[in-house]
Amino acid sequence: MNPEQPTFTTIDEYIAGFPAEIQAILQQIRVTIRTAAPDAQETISYQMPTFTLHGNLVHFAAFKTHIGFYPTPSGTEHFQAALAPYKGGTGSVRFPLDQPIPYDLIAEIVRFRVAENLAKAAARRKRK
Repeated sequence: MNPEQPTFTTIDEYIAGFPAEIQAILQQIRVTIRTAAPDAQETISYQMPTFTLHGNLVHFAAFKTHIGFYPTPSGTEHFQAALAPYKGGTGSVRFPLDQPIPYDLIAEIVRFRVAENLAKAAARRKRK
């Protein structure tokens, strides 16, 4: 990690480090995730806002020209068709800042990830 790069301990601290127009987008993403996953916990992981529920659900981060959204490989694979207009990689997608952010799609992906993590947690409990 770059020693000059700030270290964040909360999502509020992370969001506060951006210009107002980016803060508004980040807050809306946060609210979207919180609404789709009300039992999830907020944390910072990899210096990015992260939501967890029986493991990582999603991460997100702001960059110069896009919002990075990281719903794990299963999240991007399951929504491959809906995410096709966006650049991305395994487990990641870039939402350009010069286009509308697809909050409804983010919510849908988060709900999928919640169901996936709850199913995995239930399967682990059965094995014990």
